[in-house]
Amino acid sequence: MRAIRRFTVRPVLPDALTALGTLAVNLRWSWHPETQDVFRAIDADLWESTGRDPVRLLGAVGTGRLAELAADPAFLEHLDRIARDLEDYLSGDRWFQRLPAEERPAAIGYFSPEFGITSVLPQYSGGLGILAGDHLKSASDLGAPIVGVGLLYRYGYFRQSLSRVGWQEETYPVLDPDGLPISLLREDDGTAARVAIAVPGGGDLVARIWVAQVGRVPLLLLDSDMEENDGMLRDVTDRLYGGTSEHRLLQELLLGIGGVRALRVHSRLTGAPAPEVFHTNEGHAGFLGVERIRELTADPGGPQLDFDTALEVSRAGTVFTTHTPVPAGIDRFPRELITQYFGGNSPAAGVPVERILALGAEDYDGGDPGVFNMAVMGFRLAQRANGVSLLHGEVSRGMFNGLWPAFDEAEVPIGSITNGVHAPTWVAREVFELAAAAGADTRSGDAAVFDVVDRVPGTDLWSTKRVLRQRLVDDARNRLRASCLERGSAAAELGWVDSAFSADVLTIGFARRVPSYKRLTLMLRDPARLKRLLLDPDRPIQLIIAGKSHPADDGGKKLIQEIVKFADDAEVRHRIAFLPNYDISMALPLYPGCDVWLNNPLRPYEACGTSGMKAALNGGLNLSILDGWWDEWYDGKNGWAIPSADGIDDPDHRDDIEAHALYDLIENEVAPRFYDLDESGVPSRWVEMVRHTFKSLGPKVLASRMVKDYVRTLYVPAAISGRAVNSDYEGARELAEWKKRVRAGWPGVHVEHVESQGVAATPEIGSTMSVRAYVSLGSLSPADVDVQLVFGTIAHDDDLVDTESVSLAATESYEDGRHRYEGSVELARTGPFGYTVRVLPQNDLLASPAELGVVALP
Repeated sequence: MRAIRRFTVRPVLPDALTALGTLAVNLRWSWHPETQDVFRAIDADLWESTGRDPVRLLGAVGTGRLAELAADPAFLEHLDRIARDLEDYLSGDRWFQRLPAEERPAAIGYFSPEFGITSVLPQYSGGLGILAGDHLKSASDLGAPIVGVGLLYRYGYFRQSLSRVGWQEETYPVLDPDGLPISLLREDDGTAARVAIAVPGGGDLVARIWVAQVGRVPLLLLDSDMEENDGMLRDVTDRLYGGTSEHRLLQELLLGIGGVRALRVHSRLTGAPAPEVFHTNEGHAGFLGVERIRELTADPGGPQLDFDTALEVSRAGTVFTTHTPVPAGIDRFPRELITQYFGGNSPAAGVPVERILALGAEDYDGGDPGVFNMAVMGFRLAQRANGVSLLHGEVSRGMFNGLWPAFDEAEVPIGSITNGVHAPTWVAREVFELAAAAGADTRSGDAAVFDVVDRVPGTDLWSTKRVLRQRLVDDARNRLRASCLERGSAAAELGWVDSAFSADVLTIGFARRVPSYKRLTLMLRDPARLKRLLLDPDRPIQLIIAGKSHPADDGGKKLIQEIVKFADDAEVRHRIAFLPNYDISMALPLYPGCDVWLNNPLRPYEACGTSGMKAALNGGLNLSILDGWWDEWYDGKNGWAIPSADGIDDPDHRDDIEAHALYDLIENEVAPRFYDLDESGVPSRWVEMVRHTFKSLGPKVLASRMVKDYVRTLYVPAAISGRAVNSDYEGARELAEWKKRVRAGWPGVHVEHVESQGVAATPEIGSTMSVRAYVSLGSLSPADVDVQLVFGTIAHDDDLVDTESVSLAATESYEDGRHRYEGSVELARTGPFGYTVRVLPQNDLLASPAELGVVALP
């Protein structure tokens, strides 16, 4: 029979052990091995059987054992030392506190639909969530005052298993919040704090607020599983990325609008400063900007601003990060659904529905007038935006050029900050110990720490890597055996699993989500050749593969089935396996244990990809298509680049070309280098590549570098801009009025005539060219514009590339708004040269001259 209700009974700890409760609910333990040692010391076997989950461990350990520990001086001394270390970590000044006080944002609200912190808090599906988790962890390490905002999903994403025929199957185990390392945010009277948003039909969607403490960073998770909600509303936070369009819209309303309200409640109850900066991690949380506009325009206790002024206040302090390089990855809702939700009992009561619809309208060439685009709204509600690698920034500028049609792609105001990974989470303890033994201060965060790899003997590097490889082999065998049993095999026929894989064989890892563009089955284009590589008598390889397909993606499930079918072959099953239910717990031994990390997406559809970064920090070498971060940081010596057959229109032919290039690299370069041992049994050429990888990639791929980049280039400028428009809101009013005036007057702006002088018939480098431009500004004044001389190399069709610009000075004014501008430029480069003059809006409160989307050219 089934229980009608479930809950978790938490233990009452002896007074001497109360610090265990504190350590268990602060998720710093998930990246702090010394804290994990405390829990392991309670009961090593129980620690493993409870999935290395401190909350479950404390709920399962007997009272007798707790009494023993409370009377054990050595354990108590150990516990006290780690508790004091956590207290110091939480209270001491760190990198952020050393920034100039006048620049530092008081707080940053970081909104994401998923957060991958630890496997015991399964609120993530893949890379976006893992990235968000690493962002919070690194912000904690750096002392950045971020507050995370997300949803608490009752079923998480899903648990993946395989059928007998290798088809992905999903189950959704119910999560009991009381059994998770989270706590309810409570009002002063002890009741659960909650937020509510209005929904069609006259009711409210109500959610309580759970707090996960990620080191110094609180993560607020909204939960609609409450009796106050009816069936549909109660299920809003049932699972991640599931349900109908309306269900997803409700989730995103709760995340964005409810999330801002949760931040307000959190500040009221804890005294934490209100965020000055709001970071929208992908478009799912875009409605946070609508809520901030409602606070400023329609909230009875607010300043009652007009919409345009409130928009400028909200935009100034908002950052939007896009993560997808494919339009299919963007949430788009029918306009009628948005009208239904915001046109009646609106969650943003007082904000005109037509203004909300305009924020997400695809009102540009090639757009669909019938949809509301969450990414488009994200860009319109944020003054600063970025992609997640240099290449992805370039791709994003092309994808969203329609929002700024007057500008070339290169000038679309979408920058880039390349993702990074949180080393304390993903790097094996043994790697840190090697570095410490060589004299590195692994807690310093100094990039020079990676240089100590040159002081580590090759024999030590290689023997450590074998230890990590053996750990992966052991874990893979356990998971493979469990999967086979679940698929219907008898225990008696699984003896072969005990000899599957080897700690002395070149190990290649491939693990990620399974959409078609990531090409899980590219390695199967020539099955016979792959089999030869796996079974080579002198230089064999072994492949460990994992990944989940979205439950609604039968195409992705078919790719998994193809891999599983190949791996089931008795001839190769000891050399290749697909391990189901890829999650953080599987990833922790997988990255350190692999020698090579394989990534073969269809270029340029990998926004960044961070799995190869984690492998690199563990002494692994990347074998990847030049996409995402690898396109940016591959240098020819820190791994291998799979040639990409860009421009080939036939997808099958392209896959064949790139698959055979992959086979050639493994057979002719990767495997020979791995098995080329010197007299001490070390592949010295391989080890040198590992050393170079640590030094060339180590400082770059860290999430600490990433978060510092966000702080310096986005959060600090956003905070400064926000303050500039928030002082009595006069700055925002003036900016809104100025924009309105400039847009109205822009049709009267023209470059009427341009002339140059000072260049001979045969121009020579070093010559100075003077330019005079006559510009009509109509109703605008010279203070409203920047007249620029733009020059660069001439490409085909007289297009300017590699451009530079200088501002021209207004030297004389005439009747009817006409002005003369002058300036000069030195010819500092040889080759084809061209120039033009353009007029841009100019205001100190703009983050980019492209912000208004207008420009005047001759």
